Formats: sequence, structure tokens, C-alpha cells
Amino acid sequence: MHVADLSVRRFSADGLQKLNLFQTPRFFADIYCLEPGQEQKAHAHEGSDKVYVVVEGRARVRVDEEEQDLGPNQAAMAPSGAAHGVRNPGPERLVLLVFMAPVPA
Repeated sequence: MHVADLSVRRFSADGLQKLNLFQTPRFFADIYCLEPGQEQKAHAHEGSDKVYVVVEGRARVRVDEEEQDLGPNQAAMAPSGAAHGVRNPGPERLVLLVFMAPVPA
């Protein structure tokens, strides 16, 4: 069994921080930490789906041309090939639990 501490956090004024919880050749789970105003720019992964789950704070999630604000315990899924990104509109820090499968090449 693999066990992860979901309370891990690391923030930086330099940008989004990614903390890996689990990874196999088929899947990963990360914690993303964003200060207010920080973002993960829109990008796409052909052949991989990604899920963002808000743990703390508020997130503005973009999937293709749609944007939505999410709060704690809300999630968004970006299917394979869809442009996706996330931004912390503030004023609080943002913590996300992020899953992706399969792991992009």
C-alpha cells in the first residue's frame, strides 16, 4: 500500500508548485499550490485526461473555451486533447489535488 500526506504544501513567489503524491507508468496524483494571481497556462495532453479538485481556496479552471470558478470540494475534468489551465483569482492561496491518466509521454 502507498500512503500520501494530503496536508503537504509548498508555495513560492516564483510560481505554481507541484508536489507529487503518487506516480505509476499509467497515472499520477499531485498537489498543486498557487499563490493569488498565479496560474498554470492553458495546454493540452493528447491521450490523457486530467482532473482538478479544489482542496483550499478558489480556482478559475479553463477547459477549451469554457471557464468556471470552483471552490473547495468541487472538481473539473479536462478530457484528452482539451486545452486546460487553472488560475488562482485570490485573495487566498489555492491548493488543488490533481489526477492524470495515462501519464503523458
